[in-house]
Amino acid sequence: MKKIQLYTDGACSGNPGPGGYGVVLRYKDQEKEKAQGFRLTTNNRMELLAVIKGLEAIKEPCEVEIFSDSKYIVDAVNQRWVYKWKANGWMRNKKEKALNSDLWNRLLILLEKHKTTFNWVKGHAGYPENERCDFLATEAIKSPNLLEDEEFTKEKPHQKTLF
Repeated sequence: MKKIQLYTDGACSGNPGPGGYGVVLRYKDQEKEKAQGFRLTTNNRMELLAVIKGLEAIKEPCEVEIFSDSKYIVDAVNQRWVYKWKANGWMRNKKEKALNSDLWNRLLILLEKHKTTFNWVKGHAGYPENERCDFLATEAIKSPNLLEDEEFTKEKPHQKTLF
């Protein structure tokens, strides 16, 4: 299997608010960057979407080392919480719904395709790839072509934007 490094970050201006994700994929000496912004979303959704979009960009099953500054994602996968949430009908416990189940479902499908390792890196701590992803994510928020995070606005209809 080919070995790929996937660096990801999500950002939000307000939470919820306009958000974006940034991705850097590295295979040997090749690099690819991806970024996109959304009108109204959350930081956790952008962190998740960064990992999803990075994995979706890989055309064949690979060994992927993922680097994220999101403890939410890294711990949910490494501690296997996300698998428990899914088995419990997307409930964190008897009273609390697991958030972002639409994105977790997408991620779990991708995790079946690739052999992945999740690594947590401290954000804003000088890791060049993480800093680059943060830059891509925050620049994506400034784009005039922000997308609608339809699943988020479906869950929170009172927070839809008018523009």
